[in-house]
Parts: sequence; structure tokens; C-alpha cells
Amino acid sequence: MDLTTVPTTPATAPLKVAVILASNREGRFAPVVADWLLTHTGAHPDIETDLIDVAEADLPTAISFRPAPDAQARLDAVAPRLAAADAFVVVTPEYNHSYPAPLKNLIDWYRDEWQAKPVGFVSYGGVSGGLRAVEHLRQVFAEQHAVSVRETVSFHNAGALFDERGRLRDPEGSDAAAKALLDQLLWWGRALRGARAAHPYAG
Repeated sequence: MDLTTVPTTPATAPLKVAVILASNREGRFAPVVADWLLTHTGAHPDIETDLIDVAEADLPTAISFRPAPDAQARLDAVAPRLAAADAFVVVTPEYNHSYPAPLKNLIDWYRDEWQAKPVGFVSYGGVSGGLRAVEHLRQVFAEQHAVSVRETVSFHNAGALFDERGRLRDPEGSDAAAKALLDQLLWWGRALRGARAAHPYAG
């Protein structure tokens, strides 16, 4: 997408938020956390959500500068979805004190699609709750000219926090954290959407 020609969007239009499911491991817990988040975004009148699952996207590794035609088709399918988003929420586990390789691969394939947009994080893991992955991701998205919001949602020892139906056993604190995250994402998303329309970004 050429960000020097950004289409004008009404200020009152819902914010388009791409929720990125960052794990592709077999037996992954990510869909449970993502479904919880989608109950919040889905109920919000000012948000439209698009779920981008790295497992379904099945992108080639970013070291392949000349991907095969079928791989290029998969890349081309994701690009407009990222470009259409006003903001992102990354749902990520923590692997070895950082974030999953498929997520880095997704980030590295694209550039303009991330620029001048806010990114929020919902993380999960063991005792750290995925927060070390989030801190690494802030640096990566800064390099992509994206803005990471301060508020996060973090699930420590996540498997014990949800019941067999994927519902939080004690939702009060996490629901409040989700509201804070989405409130910040909306503020930044609207502000940057207006800024991109008035002053197209060419980072």
C-alpha cells in the first residue's frame, strides 16, 4: 500500500482492528485467549475486528526474497488486510523469553502496512505472563514505525485461569485491563487515522 495516498475515512467510522494470533504450534492455547479478546472487541460499537491467524496465513519464511507463486499468493492475501487495519492487537505467548518465530516472520514481510498505526498486546504464559515477549515486540514495532500502547493484558499461568469452556474463572481484573487497552487503542487509532489522512506518512 502506498501511504502517500491514504483514503479519507470519517472520524466517526468504527476503528478497524486486526487481531493477530501469533502462535502456530500444535495444541496451542492462543485461540482460547483470542476468543476471550474477541468477546470484548465484538461487543464494542466503535471497533470492527479482523482475525489474522499466523497458522492459517502459512507465510513463507522472510529469508525467501523470491517466494514461489503459491507462497506469493499467501503473502498477497494478507497484505490488504493489514493495510486496511487502523490498529492491531497481537495475541502472543512467550517462547524462550521472547515471541514466536511465525510472528516475526509476519512482521518482517510487510512494512508500509504497519506504519503510523497503534499496536496493543495481549500476552500469556507461565509466571511471566508473556510480558518478556511484549517488551521485545515493542522494539520491533518501533522499527516498523508503529506505536505500541502502554496498557497490556497479561495472563500468568494462563492454563489455570480459564475453565474447560474457555471462560475466565475470575474475569474482573482481566476485563478491566481489556477495557483500558481498548480505550488507549481507540484514542491512538483515531488520532493516527486522522493524521495519516491529513499528513500521509512516508517513513
